[in-house]
Amino acid sequence: MIKADNKAIQIRELWKRWSNARKDWEEHAREDIDFYLGNHFSEAEATELESRNQSSLPLDRLYSAIEQFKAIITSKPPKFSAMPREDSDSDMADVWRVILDYIWNLSDGNETFKQAIHDYAVTGLGYFYAYIDREADYGRGEVKFTYVDPFRVCVDPNARNRYFDDSTGMMLSTIFTKYQLLDLYPQLAEVNEENGKMLIDEIEGYYEDETFPNAQNTRTKGSFTPDVTKDYDYGEGSEKYQLIESFSKTKVPYFRIMEVQTQNERILDTKNMEKFLQNNKMKEAVEQGLIDVVKVQQTRIKLVCTLGQTVLYERILNTDKYPIVPVPNIWTNTPYPMSDVRKNKDFQRFLNKTMSLITSHAQASSGLKLLVPQGSVDDIEELERDWANPNATIEYDPSFGEPHFPSPQPLSNSIMQLPGLVEKYIDLNMGIFEMQQGNTEAAPRTSSGTMMMEDFGQRRSKSKLRDIEGSLKRLGQVIYNLAKEHYTYKKVFRIVQPNNDKSEYMVNVYNDKTQAVTEMMNDLSIGQYDISIIGNSTMPSNRWGEFSIYMEAYQAGLIDRTEALMKTDIFDKEGVLKRMDIVGQLQAQLQGAQQQIKNLQGDLQTAHREAIASRKRTEVEKFKGRLKSNELDSKSANERQIDKLTNAVKLEVEKSRLRGETQLNQEKLQAKGGK
Repeated sequence: MIKADNKAIQIRELWKRWSNARKDWEEHAREDIDFYLGNHFSEAEATELESRNQSSLPLDRLYSAIEQFKAIITSKPPKFSAMPREDSDSDMADVWRVILDYIWNLSDGNETFKQAIHDYAVTGLGYFYAYIDREADYGRGEVKFTYVDPFRVCVDPNARNRYFDDSTGMMLSTIFTKYQLLDLYPQLAEVNEENGKMLIDEIEGYYEDETFPNAQNTRTKGSFTPDVTKDYDYGEGSEKYQLIESFSKTKVPYFRIMEVQTQNERILDTKNMEKFLQNNKMKEAVEQGLIDVVKVQQTRIKLVCTLGQTVLYERILNTDKYPIVPVPNIWTNTPYPMSDVRKNKDFQRFLNKTMSLITSHAQASSGLKLLVPQGSVDDIEELERDWANPNATIEYDPSFGEPHFPSPQPLSNSIMQLPGLVEKYIDLNMGIFEMQQGNTEAAPRTSSGTMMMEDFGQRRSKSKLRDIEGSLKRLGQVIYNLAKEHYTYKKVFRIVQPNNDKSEYMVNVYNDKTQAVTEMMNDLSIGQYDISIIGNSTMPSNRWGEFSIYMEAYQAGLIDRTEALMKTDIFDKEGVLKRMDIVGQLQAQLQGAQQQIKNLQGDLQTAHREAIASRKRTEVEKFKGRLKSNELDSKSANERQIDKLTNAVKLEVEKSRLRGETQLNQEKLQAKGGK
């Protein structure tokens, strides 16, 4: 037999008190949902319009304005940033950014974000909820987040902080059927041997008081809401139970461990502190004063999950912020903010009444009335039939007077202009302008002028976005704290980029540097990081205007082609850049080859010219040789002639000398003989 738990009873009673405190906000929020769905008329108003033969279909400007606002705010997924608080490895900041993107994709973040912004705009309050899905990844668990219906959350009515930090607690209520609970918690199907009942059948106080926003005029719109179906009998197992997750702040002891000599410091929880002291060396170091231990109290969130009057489980979450993160719209300094729908409902009502007036006048003007003097027509019914015939001949007694048409009073131009003015007021309140709706007539002729006008037009949206980014930042911080505690095992975080490139990090991996030293790579437990949101990262951008400006900067040499390409909508940017690099390299190689060919051609021409010159030089040298040879030959002939002449002269001289000597000798002989 499951006994009632006082803690569960107190939580359920507190839920009822906090739920009653928000009744006024809930009533307005439900009406806001009706207006968003197009249910602008009550049953009484619709009946009155139908009695006047007028349509109860409104001119719904509010819906299109809300949808346009949602499209602007959620144009792109937010970009998370991680910055280390200490001088830790900055590379781990990149790891955390990948982890946050991984959890965003795992949680269908884009759809979740859109739904939270929908609740933000329509009811005035959206919610994110970060949690650990312990069944995911084959029981290893995954950190995820989702959106939460604002009607399922209750907070302390005395809270004044925008994110409900000063609330004494937050509660999340979920209505389950019996079979849904048995699927989530199989242990509730266990049978009590004493009475033969399942444990779930012993839980008292299943919840029947379930309420939903319901269309106030189902005849005119045909809305089919959960409120319409809540009383349907779906058979056995459809009994309703209320499961409440109660979050509150508590103090948890932590221990700051510091080595006196190195001043190195670590933070340990109670469980890890017990393991630390089990090491005799560490215990002796503490006793000897080599290690200082300081016990501190830290705020953490305590979760108590109850079903009826029973506590299912209790946990301490590794975060000092509530995992239910509010996204409040128009802040009222209370936990009950206003919505954009509520801010514009009166304008929409005025627009509907104005259009009803114009429609009624149009009907009166198109349905002409004929006034005939009494007694001038014998049979009025026959006159009506004949009047409908364009070729009819109608007799009447002119002595009684001539029939005539009463002319309706025309509507003034100011009334005809009212619908357009009211629509502009609604757009103005929503921060939506003509250019943001694709009106090309309102756009300047230049891209720079268009971007300037868009920047001015988005200031209202950006103001709201800064508040939304505050909630996204808190969501990122809660996810970071939960992930830091949960992902203590080896795991690969992989992100597929739009161009199909992958960013991949492996965490908590032991790397054996030597036989004696083992180091853990990408240890998520080390370091503290501040998680934030890059401003305006979810806003749409004028891609053509930006690209035009970037192209001008590229052509002016102010930026490179990579920066210009990033501003385009080309799918595979990284692939294009790689291929551009390859093409650039091939073109450089081609240019080098062409230059080499050109150089070779020049060298060939030079060699040809040199060959010709060489041949010319050879011929000249040959000619010079021949000349020299001829010169030598001539010189040799001359020398020979000279030598011949010289020899002849010498011979003649010698002959003369000999003749002289002979004659002299003869004379001497003669002289001697004469004696």
